[in-house]
Amino acid sequence: MKRLRLLAALLGLGMSLGSPAAYAAENLVFVSGAFRRSITVADVTHLAQTGESRGLLTDVLRFSSQDPAQVSKLLNQSLALPVSLVSRLLNTRIGEALLQRLSQVVYPLKAPSQGIPALRSALVMGLVNGNGSISAISFLEAYPTQELEVNIPALLGIMRKAGSIVELVRFFSESPLDGLRGNAAEANPTAPSAEP
Repeated sequence: MKRLRLLAALLGLGMSLGSPAAYAAENLVFVSGAFRRSITVADVTHLAQTGESRGLLTDVLRFSSQDPAQVSKLLNQSLALPVSLVSRLLNTRIGEALLQRLSQVVYPLKAPSQGIPALRSALVMGLVNGNGSISAISFLEAYPTQELEVNIPALLGIMRKAGSIVELVRFFSESPLDGLRGNAAEANPTAPSAEP
């Protein structure tokens, strides 16, 4: 019965918001003070699909000494988690704290105060659309605004704690989520495996 109510609520929310594609992120807008540069999600998707960068993304990868093929692998890496577990977790104090920290780095360009609900929506809908699996691309496709701001100083603060994008992804995907995946698999043996 709870699943039926949740499905009805998600369906109603989806119908009230319109087509998900109409609200998908189209641009990543990197901002630092007066500096502002946009990279299209289409260019990021192209990198994920082909392993080749184009446009401003080529310069960004070169400047940051990142291998396009390695970044492509990361963009395609997916994480399998139960939607209901993630939804519940994101509505706990721990989840709110995590969303609060992330919303200091990424948030809607024209509504920075809506960073937490936007992140929560993108994570849950990305998992729903991916049948319990989410990647960077599916996250962007589920993000509820067309322009996603990336706060460069906040991002650099996090990057200082990790030597590369690879280490950063590893840090976020392996440490706190390993326990969740293990507990979820024990609680629901029919759940999709988190292993590729």
